[in-house]
Amino acid sequence: MVLEEFCDGLLIQGLEKITIDGYKRVLSKFIKEMNTEKPKQKQAENYLLEIRKKNYSYSHIKNTSLAVERYQKFINRPITFIRPRKPQTLPTIEILTEGEIARMLAACKNSREMAAIALLAYCGLRNKEVCQLRTRNIDLDNNLIQIIGGKFKKDRVVPISKEGSKIIIQYLREYPRNSPVFTTLQGNRKYNGWALRKLVKKVGRNAGIKKRVYPHLLRHGFCSHLLERGANIIAVQQFMGHSNIQTTMRYTHFSSKKLQQEYHYYIPSYQ
Repeated sequence: MVLEEFCDGLLIQGLEKITIDGYKRVLSKFIKEMNTEKPKQKQAENYLLEIRKKNYSYSHIKNTSLAVERYQKFINRPITFIRPRKPQTLPTIEILTEGEIARMLAACKNSREMAAIALLAYCGLRNKEVCQLRTRNIDLDNNLIQIIGGKFKKDRVVPISKEGSKIIIQYLREYPRNSPVFTTLQGNRKYNGWALRKLVKKVGRNAGIKKRVYPHLLRHGFCSHLLERGANIIAVQQFMGHSNIQTTMRYTHFSSKKLQQEYHYYIPSYQ
């Protein structure tokens, strides 16, 4: 199939599997509706026109346009779409407070649960980064975590607090590991994102948190709390592994607390 050849080519180019899977889902629907694996340029234009008319989200339209563009170029029927302008709205994402994260750590039933929450809360690791973390990449003498092959295949080093290190040390004492930091309890198999999401959801529920709790929410909290406390945004960008500073800057909008602090610190005096 042409679509399979296209996806294999993306894999060779070094794209992440999750990105390729996203393209595949979009293009499978596109090809099915076009009733051909080699749509003409006009067919592709009409398809994107209908997508825009249906009031889909900015992200859906953007991702669909990009996927169709790359596919059309692959089949030698190139086409270029004008990207929709991103709506300039403030993020509405919920953030866990420091108190809520403390409650989650306290609600953990064992050192294994606590270690997983600690890596998300104290280091801001991504779901995949926690699952792929190996013991050789943890330097507890210097309180550092080395991330190998993160998003976009980028490596980075992330500090971990002394409190976080103590939690990891306790976990490794009770659950000795030779390589992966986390494996499944049954069968000692490779840990995956689904298992981590299930663990985080359970701990959040045990902590009595009413928000929808998932691994990336703790990463959001890590970044937001650092910035609220006055951390240098360039340093936070490095901790998070953001390739673009604009991504880090979005977190400055998640809470008005920092704005209020800045206002009261710098407000001029007229008396």
